[in-house]
Amino acid sequence: MPIVTTTEMFKKAYAGGYAVGAFNVNNMEIVQGITEAAGELKAPVILQVSKGARAYANHRYLVHLVQAAAENFPEIPIALHLDHGDTFELCKDCIDGGFTSVMIDASSKPYEENIALTRKVVEYAHDHGVVVEAELGTLAGVEDEVSVEADKAMYTHPEEVVDFATRTGCDSLAIAIGTSHGAYKFKPGTKPQLRFDVLEECSKQLPGFPIVLHGASSVPQEFVAEINKYGGSMPGAIGIPEDQLRQAARSAVCKINIDSDIRLAMTASIRKYFAEHPDHFDPRQYLKPARQAVKDMVAHKIVDVLGCDGKA
Repeated sequence: MPIVTTTEMFKKAYAGGYAVGAFNVNNMEIVQGITEAAGELKAPVILQVSKGARAYANHRYLVHLVQAAAENFPEIPIALHLDHGDTFELCKDCIDGGFTSVMIDASSKPYEENIALTRKVVEYAHDHGVVVEAELGTLAGVEDEVSVEADKAMYTHPEEVVDFATRTGCDSLAIAIGTSHGAYKFKPGTKPQLRFDVLEECSKQLPGFPIVLHGASSVPQEFVAEINKYGGSMPGAIGIPEDQLRQAARSAVCKINIDSDIRLAMTASIRKYFAEHPDHFDPRQYLKPARQAVKDMVAHKIVDVLGCDGKA
């Protein structure tokens, strides 16, 4: 199966009360770990590429890695998505270069400017058979090219979503309900609480419309502990409780972005490997267990958080 758009994925997810996992990819091992888990569990999956990942690994390498994964797992739908595109030019380049979905994130701009830029991307994307995710509301945190101070974060206003979706023509909408970018989302001792009232009102205003959650990594504490045990220093890394993400996946949320958890799983595995094998130097030796760590983590998310196993 060639890589696909998210249209059918989201229709099934909305009707079935689950969400599709969107995992950021930067190299071969991450692509392999994610798609091996999804393939074995018969789950749809979205592989995301950020602006930073394109700069690191090169657009063409990443596209062909995802295409190879689709060839290896023809029984599951795989979408290739641009995460947090910030300009029309970047979105156009990805559309022209083989992506099936793009996000234009103009959420930091004034409302009318957000609409105008999103509409421009939508028109070009739809002319080329590509779908568009937009964002309304602003998440705090730091991740890749995204950096927003906490006092600049803003919940999505439900009264705006119909006007925004209608005037832009976007295919899915990322909203802000209390998630946050990066591994350092919240202060130690606090319990993050998503604004399900905002989510519910947005879904009432846009019935049947796919909602997206960004900044939804859970920052598993076993990975943090492992990193710190083997020489790392990650005090106070706290993420979104998985039970709240599962609750969101049962509602209108059709796509949940997970990024930091993959990096934590890989880093914990590699640090442990070098501590136990200080004489090893072959990347194949330490990247093999790191790939398995990604696979195991993604399998857990698919089954226990997203609920999309067996939904391909």
